[in-house]
Amino acid sequence: MRWFILIWFTASAAYVSRRGTVRFGFWRQLSDHSTFMAPVNCLWYMLSTLKSNAFIDKKLFPELAALQANWKTIRDEALAVDAAQKISASSNYNDIGFNSFFKTGWRRFYLKWYDAPHPSAEALCPVTTRLLQDIPTVKAAMFAQLPPGASLVRHRDPYAGSIRYHLGLVTPDDPKCYIDVDGQHYYWRDGEAVLFDETYIHYAKNETDKSRIVLFCDIERPMYFRWAAALNRMFSAILLRAATSPNEAGDRTGFLNLIFKYLYAVRRLGKRIKAWHRPTYYMIKWILFGAIIVGLFAAL
Repeated sequence: MRWFILIWFTASAAYVSRRGTVRFGFWRQLSDHSTFMAPVNCLWYMLSTLKSNAFIDKKLFPELAALQANWKTIRDEALAVDAAQKISASSNYNDIGFNSFFKTGWRRFYLKWYDAPHPSAEALCPVTTRLLQDIPTVKAAMFAQLPPGASLVRHRDPYAGSIRYHLGLVTPDDPKCYIDVDGQHYYWRDGEAVLFDETYIHYAKNETDKSRIVLFCDIERPMYFRWAAALNRMFSAILLRAATSPNEAGDRTGFLNLIFKYLYAVRRLGKRIKAWHRPTYYMIKWILFGAIIVGLFAAL
């Protein structure tokens, strides 16, 4: 059994590293979270009805048309939230999923995250949360803001059980404010939606003098079999719900974010070691990775 797991892990990690036309270098990919999630993600790739494309045809998800049809109402609620300065970076270490984005200017206001809507979202965005709840395939949603000059670095999202939906609400409507997914550019426009596979390498930039706000949703990846869809939902309910981050007091905080400040303390220590002596940092890093892999293999 252990050899099967080792072979599956190695094969799936190799597949993920070669997926798409844009790829990370060997060492960057080796330590990326997409490598460790590869055994699960490759299962979803195999069982999904979707083809392997960076951008996905919206016609495959007709239920999402209700969001685009009501984009002006959603936009008005987003503008009210923004005026109240609620679209913001986390002030604490309680957003494990998006913490690294805050330092380059990205901001968010959660509507729901693999669970019921946040109480703060229901109070401030009643129409939007109601629309989202009426669409079972929408598993998570937020208002995501990319201010002038802000950017997102090249990355893969860790979990392939969903695909990403963006609905332009307030946009510069300019090619200089764009997202690049596997080497393909798309720039946001008011009232227009786009679907893409966030497990391809992607990045975003706003090189204009206007802010961009989109409705950002995770949409359940469709599967060939009901048992596969049920397994995906179960996995998401355990892992991704644990990464729930609050907008304010009264919103639920997932387990991973309850302990994130302690995990980040280790990260800060690593940064100090790296600043002091890079060879020592990488030696410790790869020794730890190796020890974890050997330990897991021995435990099987």
